[in-house]
Amino acid sequence: MRELSRKEKTEFNKLQKRLRRNVGNAIVDYNMIEEGDKVMVCLSGGKDSYAMLDILMNLQQSAPVNFELVAVNLDQKQPGFPEDVLPAYLTDIGVPYYILEKDTYSIVKEVVPEGKTTCGLCSRLRRGSLYGFAQDIGATKIALGHHRDDIVETLFLNMFFQGSLKAMPPKLLSDDKRNVVIRPLAYCREKDLVRYADYKAFPIIPCNLCGSQENLQRQEVKKMLLDWERQYPGRTETIFRSIANVAPSQLADGELFDFRSLRAEQIDTSLHIPVVNVVNL
Repeated sequence: MRELSRKEKTEFNKLQKRLRRNVGNAIVDYNMIEEGDKVMVCLSGGKDSYAMLDILMNLQQSAPVNFELVAVNLDQKQPGFPEDVLPAYLTDIGVPYYILEKDTYSIVKEVVPEGKTTCGLCSRLRRGSLYGFAQDIGATKIALGHHRDDIVETLFLNMFFQGSLKAMPPKLLSDDKRNVVIRPLAYCREKDLVRYADYKAFPIIPCNLCGSQENLQRQEVKKMLLDWERQYPGRTETIFRSIANVAPSQLADGELFDFRSLRAEQIDTSLHIPVVNVVNL
C-alpha cells in the first residue's frame, strides 16, 4: 500500500469500510459463502479482482463461517503478459494460488476476423477453462469480480443488442449444474473500486494486451450511464435496484406470467345495491 497522508488515511478508512459493508451485505443477502466453502477467486490482474481478493481476505478473519480462499489466474498466453507479477504478489500476501496456462489467445485470433471484437469469445473460453479447473481443485464456489456498474451495463447491452431483459446475477448455477458462481462486488460502485486500487497500489495488468478495442458496445453503454449519472446522480443505483424488484405481471413474458388465462372476476350484481345516480346537468 502506498504512503498516505493523514487526510488520505481518513478517506481510505471510510472507503474500505463501505466496500467491506457492501461485500458483506451481498454475501449475506444471496448466501454466497457458507460454512466449509472453498472459494476459487478468479484473479485477472485488474483492479476489481484484486479488490475482491483483498476484501474477502479481510472478511475471512471475522466471518461467522469458516471458508477457504484460493486465487486462480488464467494465463491466456497474450503477447507481453507479465507472467511474474501475479505470482510475486500472491506469494507476498500469503494466499494459496494456481496459475492456469491455456493458449486461448491463439484460438481467438484464429477464429475472430481482424478488426472484430475478441472479448465475447475470449470470455467464453476463459469461463470454460476456469469452470473446469474449479472441479479439479474441489472448489465449491467461483468468485468473479463483476461490480454493480458491470451488472447494469450488461442489463442495457442485452436490452439494446440482444432483445432480452437479463443482467449478471449476484449468484448463478452454471448450465451444467456443477459450479456455483458468486459476485461479491455486486453492490460495489466502480468508482469506489478505482479509488481503492489506487490507495492499495495493486500491480495492475492491462486488459488490452490483445490490442485496443475502443468502439465496443459496452463502452458506448458505459458512456451513456456515466452521462446519466452526471445529470441525475444516483440513477445507476436506482436501475440496479430495479433488477431486484421485478414485477412479471407488468412485463410481457408469457413464460413468467400467465397472461393468456387472465379473466375478469364475475361479480354477483344481485348482492349489490346501486348507490350512484347519474344526473344530466
